[in-house]
Amino acid sequence: MTPMVHLLLLPLLFSIAGGKDLEEKKGPFENTVLDVPEATLVPYPLFQFQVIDPHVNNFRLSGEGGQDISISKDGWLYLEQPLDWSREKHYIIMVEALADEEVVEGPIYVTINVLDVNNKAPYFNQSVYTAVVRENTPAGSVPFTRVFATDQDDPETPNARLRYSLVSEIPSIRDTKLFQINPDTGEISTTEQGQQLLKAREGIQYARGEDRSIETLKRKFDDYCSVQEVPYEHNPFFTCVQRAEMRRQNLDPLEDPDYTLFVRVQDLEGASQNALSGNSRVQIAVQQNLWKNPGPIHIRENLEETYPLTIAKVQSNDPDARYILVQKERELKFPFEITQNGEIMVTEKLDRERKERFILVVLAKDENDNEVDPPMEIYVLVEDVNDNAPVCDEETVFEFQENEPLGGLVGELLAHDSDKEGTLNSVLTYTILSQNPPTDSKAFSIDNVSGTIRTLRSLRRRENAVYNLNVRVSDIDFSTNCKVVIKVIDVNDELPKFEKNDYGNETLAEDTPLGHTLLTIKATDNDDPDTGSSEIQFIISEGNTDDVFAVETDGKGVGYLVLAKPLDFETSPSYRLQIDARNPEPLMESLKYGSESTAFFSVSVIDVDEAPKFSMDILDVTIYENITKGSVLLTVHAKDPEGKEIGYKLDGDTQGWLELDAATGEIRTKEKLDREKVDSFKVTVTAFEKANPEKATERDLHVRLLDVNDNIPKLMETQAFICMKNPKPVLIKAEDSDSDPFSQPFTFSFGTKTGKSPNWELNQVDDTTAELKLKKTPTQDKTFSLPITVKDKAGVGVPQAFEVKVCNCTELGYCYIAPEGAALSYGMGPTIGILAGILGFCVIAFVVVIKRVNKKSQRKAQAEEDEKNAMM
Repeated sequence: MTPMVHLLLLPLLFSIAGGKDLEEKKGPFENTVLDVPEATLVPYPLFQFQVIDPHVNNFRLSGEGGQDISISKDGWLYLEQPLDWSREKHYIIMVEALADEEVVEGPIYVTINVLDVNNKAPYFNQSVYTAVVRENTPAGSVPFTRVFATDQDDPETPNARLRYSLVSEIPSIRDTKLFQINPDTGEISTTEQGQQLLKAREGIQYARGEDRSIETLKRKFDDYCSVQEVPYEHNPFFTCVQRAEMRRQNLDPLEDPDYTLFVRVQDLEGASQNALSGNSRVQIAVQQNLWKNPGPIHIRENLEETYPLTIAKVQSNDPDARYILVQKERELKFPFEITQNGEIMVTEKLDRERKERFILVVLAKDENDNEVDPPMEIYVLVEDVNDNAPVCDEETVFEFQENEPLGGLVGELLAHDSDKEGTLNSVLTYTILSQNPPTDSKAFSIDNVSGTIRTLRSLRRRENAVYNLNVRVSDIDFSTNCKVVIKVIDVNDELPKFEKNDYGNETLAEDTPLGHTLLTIKATDNDDPDTGSSEIQFIISEGNTDDVFAVETDGKGVGYLVLAKPLDFETSPSYRLQIDARNPEPLMESLKYGSESTAFFSVSVIDVDEAPKFSMDILDVTIYENITKGSVLLTVHAKDPEGKEIGYKLDGDTQGWLELDAATGEIRTKEKLDREKVDSFKVTVTAFEKANPEKATERDLHVRLLDVNDNIPKLMETQAFICMKNPKPVLIKAEDSDSDPFSQPFTFSFGTKTGKSPNWELNQVDDTTAELKLKKTPTQDKTFSLPITVKDKAGVGVPQAFEVKVCNCTELGYCYIAPEGAALSYGMGPTIGILAGILGFCVIAFVVVIKRVNKKSQRKAQAEEDEKNAMM
């Protein structure tokens, strides 16, 4: 197909492929980057270059992709052959615009990026995989094998992102999945069902170090079967066992698998219907797992046997493994051991009451001390026997109120049996053996299961104040006698009575100190002493506004009325208190408290001249240090209880920053505050009676200043020198009196428009330091004045002059200063001649200067700029 035919087909092909107007693919003749999908149908228009020069009648390509990419005379760049991402990912083409073979525009460069499309199917690196898995391999643990696939598409795109899946497994057991695959890594492991259901082919078990020869097999055959007269090689049973054993020992998953898995890999992460896929098989053989947990092991406590006693046996999958037994818990005694044949033995009697469960950890290791099987935890459970008698307290005491109805609950006798709870060994029964003093009929009963004691008759204290019971507590084999004491306590049938019902009146000044005792009150109760029925509690039931008063008592009938809170004549000038006497034990149902259990007492408060009181106990102000002079910080308020006129004063202002309005309590700033000088301070505000200044109250006012960015970073040193022969960098250090976030870290730059210098280099060292380096060494001593801008964390800073002298240095590293020469002495004649010559030279120089003054003025501005650059 000719280029002309290609060009004619371009609009049609492009509209079919993209559905867009060709106008979107036109542009100026300049460097261009194009993205082109691989495997695009050709001919395919890429881009049309539009040139300005009207004489352009052709274009020329050179560079990469000459056989795949062409250009028409009217500037259309198009594909001749489909592109292949796996063959070439980028093309760089040079394009020139020609007028009769003469280049009039360009060259320009076109970069074509080949975009990958999903046209490569993923494939496995093996068509068949083989793997071996043991029985009881934990689900989802370390995988026992892995499949791997690759995709030749672009790995940076979803085209090469793979996802693995299991298609099927053969044989299928009741549609139960025994295996699972990690969709991202291809790792294959067992499922929870596989952990339980995977079984290996039955085989002969061998002891540690036992030879697996035919002779050993014959011996084991004889142990299992009766001795046969038929030779082994002619015995069909033996030859069957032999073939099965040889097949098991030489199991080849490729030839004789137990399970076959069909696995699939898909690109596009398997999330698209257009994903490409590949398949493979995994042949799996199941190996017998001899490393099985024999637990839990049950052992009766105090077992009468010959020790050490074998209680279990373990066997490693490695016949040459050696066994180690350790305890998981840290116990002083560990009554277990293990033999090299894997027999676990207990070395002495066990006591369940001391420890009812042991956790044994068995390790199987090779001769290099490497574990050949995972550690195994075995539980040993100690079974209970009835070897403990019930126990109870030496004496159990209950109190029971007299005249209670029959069946009243006295209490529950607590006994304990150390044998295992929930077994017959610890089930207790209770029986009353005797009662002292005895009565005509039994006074108490006990529940033989719970030990709950109840009354069988009404008890009266005057008949018997104390009963003693002897109770037997028994388990299935043992019994114990327990002593129970029951005290009959008095019923609350007497009321507490005051010695008098009105204690008169007391007058108190309102500044009476707290804790002052105003009155001693007394009451009596005729119930039995030292019981809840006779104990007396005093309660102020009325008149105690704001709980100003309280009664202190020991319960023996004497109370002390004390002042609990400050008195205030202006709030409450008098009190009428009602005080009630009460028992903690409830009264008999027929009784009620009356007037004999109530007393009254009156208190009159005398007014005194009190100091003013502030409305706030804590005065605390936080402000910014740049607060405007004359601003109000705080207005304090105080009030005199008697309503007298008060004033205010301020003390302790060592900085002289504040002033206080003595009449209103308004506190203002009178000077500019400076946090860098003092970040917090305390002053004392006093409120006083104007008529009697001694009546005053003080409060501390705490003022905390917040920082503002009112300081710029400053250079700590503004001069330095550099030796010409050894130009070491100069360290520039700055400081800022502000605190974070208005301080360090600083940024350093040159105070020029660009922030850079052609002759100097400025590098940050740390938060407060920069390093100044000389790029070009001058030919003679020279002093440079460099503008250095240092900005704080908030970006505030100004240029500052930093003077650097570049000089010849002495051996000690200091600038060298030439010594002054000896003065020359001439006579009068030579001196006059020298002066005349100098005068003539000055005249000639003056004439030359006048002639050049115009040129010099014209170049003055440029010279100043050059001088500045030379200094930098």
